Amino acid sequence: MPRPLIGLTGGRVYGRDIARNLDVLGDSPIDIFYADYSQAVIAAGGIPVFLPLDLGPVDVVEELDGLLMTGGDDIAPDRYGAELGPDTHVPEPTRDAYELALLDCAFERALPMLGICRGLQLVNVHAGGTLHQHVPEHAFVDEPGSVEQHVVAIEANSVLAELYGPNKSVNSLHHQSIDQVGHGLRVTATTDDGGIEGVEHIDLPLVAVQWHPEMLATAATDPLFRWLVDRAK
Repeated sequence: MPRPLIGLTGGRVYGRDIARNLDVLGDSPIDIFYADYSQAVIAAGGIPVFLPLDLGPVDVVEELDGLLMTGGDDIAPDRYGAELGPDTHVPEPTRDAYELALLDCAFERALPMLGICRGLQLVNVHAGGTLHQHVPEHAFVDEPGSVEQHVVAIEANSVLAELYGPNKSVNSLHHQSIDQVGHGLRVTATTDDGGIEGVEHIDLPLVAVQWHPEMLATAATDPLFRWLVDRAK
């Protein structure tokens, strides 16, 4: 059986952001894809496919077997009816628009989907939910991503419970989180202070988590990536 193709989203910077001494490259766009995600997909048996922002969402989703919505910059608050807060990072409106269109197509095809960090938040915004724009108590950005920071409680009768059991130790690298949950989503993982760390769709093969499983020491054997690849076969 062919290995399933898993689309990976990424961000965009420009030459001036990387090669500051080469003015000729200043306006050249550079798409960024973190290898942690692709390595985890490969270890789970899939083939990662990087999705540049210039590729038509409809065309690309038709060729994919699964979709991984990765981490990245903050989502523009106007996407969920809010004003830009003082601690919200500068959004990438092009990426927001592209990934929301990707989700439109993936939902229509019932494509297996996994969201991580920003990916969780984007899934929620796509479903009509809202976000807390700043939760600094969860942003352990001075610690390596491989360090487990806290434990999340997992709801019974969920995909996450099947994969991890009733709880899981996770890292914490985010400064935003879900506020109001979007339509069709079920909360399946929470922190001890009530923060939402995981959601699943009630009808579609979609799981999204706030932590970064691809950065943990167990990434190569994490069952979440295996779930995505297995569902994509």
